[in-house]
Amino acid sequence: MSQHRGFAPGVPSWVDLSSTDVDGSVRFYGQLFGWQAEMIDDPEAGGYGQFVYDGDKVAGVGPVSGEGMPSAWNTYVATDDAAVTADRVKNAGGTVVMEPMQIFEEGTMAIFQAPDQSFVSVWQAGNHKGAQLVNEPGSFCWNELVSCDVPAAERFYSSVFGWTPNTQDLGGMAYTEWQLGGDSIGGMIEMPGDYPPDTPSFWMVYFAVADLDRAVRDARRLGANVLVESMDTPAGRFAMCVDPQGAPFSMIQLSETG
Repeated sequence: MSQHRGFAPGVPSWVDLSSTDVDGSVRFYGQLFGWQAEMIDDPEAGGYGQFVYDGDKVAGVGPVSGEGMPSAWNTYVATDDAAVTADRVKNAGGTVVMEPMQIFEEGTMAIFQAPDQSFVSVWQAGNHKGAQLVNEPGSFCWNELVSCDVPAAERFYSSVFGWTPNTQDLGGMAYTEWQLGGDSIGGMIEMPGDYPPDTPSFWMVYFAVADLDRAVRDARRLGANVLVESMDTPAGRFAMCVDPQGAPFSMIQLSETG
């Protein structure tokens, strides 16, 4: 099993869901992935909790930050110094949406917006090291930037996190793998033309599943909108959905070589 107790700086280490209906999200993902929700019984936590799968923390969940905000999955990149990363964001033309803030004894987080308008967060680990299970069914396995401005995103993310963009042609579509130290740690595509014209750049989170066809059937039965039924990639077959609360996410049945 791909169990983790820490992540190198620059590697996506955590994902969480900002939901317009936390109880509804807990029910949906609990039935879809078999997750259990452990909500933090402290008013200062703001209704935040964590999804646990087979004893491992795999994702977070909490309410949206303000009225009118949409449900969304958020990607966190590991850092050893959130304040230094915030300075890099400013120097790279990005915006610090939330300055580094310590979360109890768990760690320090900050939220940024890149010049392509995508939001990304960082996590400086304290007691909470990030996801305890990745790349296995029931956990996140890939983070992909769907960008309206690929050149701007390349400049920003390379400057802030030291990522190297490696772009390849996949069946007529340009696909970029973000690499760090020679390892692929995420992806990027240009936003397809069939998205609504006002859709902002965003990070898509992929969750591994053992049986994609079954997962798609379950997602639809539980009220999700299936946008992409099934598509083959070198990494495996994936599907794209929008959960009942409106948050996009993807599922992938990883190939043995993916």
